[in-house]
Amino acid sequence: MDNRKKSSLEFRGLLYVLPVIVVLAVLDFYPIFESIYFSFTDFNSLHFFRYGFVGLANYAYIFASSDLRTVILNTVIWSVGSTAVMVPAGFALAMIMNQKKLRGKYFYRTVYLFPWAFPAFITILIWSNMLAYNGGVINEILNAIGLRSLDWLTSPHYAMLSLILVNFWLSFPYYTYVYTSAVQSIPHELYEAAEMDGYGSLSTLTKITVPLLKRQIAFITIFGFIFTWNNFYVPFLLTGGGPGISTQILITYSYLQAFSYSNYALGAAYAVISILILLVFVIVSNHYTKMMSILY
Repeated sequence: MDNRKKSSLEFRGLLYVLPVIVVLAVLDFYPIFESIYFSFTDFNSLHFFRYGFVGLANYAYIFASSDLRTVILNTVIWSVGSTAVMVPAGFALAMIMNQKKLRGKYFYRTVYLFPWAFPAFITILIWSNMLAYNGGVINEILNAIGLRSLDWLTSPHYAMLSLILVNFWLSFPYYTYVYTSAVQSIPHELYEAAEMDGYGSLSTLTKITVPLLKRQIAFITIFGFIFTWNNFYVPFLLTGGGPGISTQILITYSYLQAFSYSNYALGAAYAVISILILLVFVIVSNHYTKMMSILY
């Protein structure tokens, strides 16, 4: 192939991907760089049009505040707790749904898709009523079996647990469907050979299914953690970050600073800190998964 024809093909390929590049630049990269820029200014409701450059003043204020440690810890607990529940549950349900002898599995697959397909806003409102201290169905059940009512949404001890529970309900169908597709990609001949060799269910799981799906499991876990880290609407709608800031995560606290306190620069700085932490996590995770691929 001569150079002229090769250049023509490369230019044509660039034209095909150009719309995607433009969309990413406008919707992703520009807001990120704009947030980074604003985090070094005094952009707020008082200096909306005539804001100035303040250097690292916003970051110095944030790192001197005790709120940052609390919010980061909340974000880690929220992300790790949700991922630790959703990923294994999705995998377990996928394994159950792929059993040959299971009757009505197509019906079950349709039913457990409802929590994910139903509008999240409505689902969270329903859960808010169910978890209410007075008249909530969860406390009514506890009372019926002789236990006391719990402050699910207003107690620092139970509010985060409530968020993880609701997030699990909203998200487990997605993880189940992803794992179902992954499990179905494994050749049936391997399972038939394992059955002929006398493998039990546990041996088949640990020696065939999990080893063949380790990359998918790693990807789903990392993706689930990142998505949960930036999952805004569950803590915002269910607890509003309360009581106090006991359920504030970085993304909701950034919103609080920007749109409740009208300190847009401080909100941008919190968002940048969140991005940097996630960036470190992605780099470390990619390195770890590559090492796992080499070792196994």
